[in-house]
Amino acid sequence: MAMMLDESEASDAELIGRAKGGDKGAFGKLLERHYDFVYRAAYRWCGRKADAEDIAQEVCIRLGKAIRDYRGGGAFTTWLYAMTMNAARDLMRKTARETVKTEAYGVHALISGGAPAESEDPAEALWAAVRQLPDKQRDAVMLVYGEGLSHAAAAEAMAISETTVSWHIHEAKKRLKTVMRSAGEV
Repeated sequence: MAMMLDESEASDAELIGRAKGGDKGAFGKLLERHYDFVYRAAYRWCGRKADAEDIAQEVCIRLGKAIRDYRGGGAFTTWLYAMTMNAARDLMRKTARETVKTEAYGVHALISGGAPAESEDPAEALWAAVRQLPDKQRDAVMLVYGEGLSHAAAAEAMAISETTVSWHIHEAKKRLKTVMRSAGEV
């Protein structure tokens, strides 16, 4: 009988199979292997280190509950993208609700301790504008340009057609061009 591979030599598929069976070591290795990936994707979505850390932690928690549901039809990282997008949207909704509550009670202090600094980096200004796009446009741009996914892989992560991803990117480019021109960035 062949000796079982240790976690560092095991493929994602092997680790997933073992994690589904309750192997905490395999699950831990899977998290360790993909945490930076999740954090980078989360940071692209929110643009703030603290929020990206919160999102990545939330994805880790959700992954613990959802790993049993992973079917392996697509790449594991594509599934993680979708989970990360959902966690980022949830945080944005929560933040929006808290902002409305804060304004309703007349408290006008920013949690960050002050007004956000104006970035002189054109790339950061562009990503900040991307974060303001409607959800589907933002997600498509983040996946294709921020994470380097193909339109097909982005479509899988977003659970939409490849053509729809292309349309969202087209619309986002038009909107970004207008926004960046009015901000004097282009």
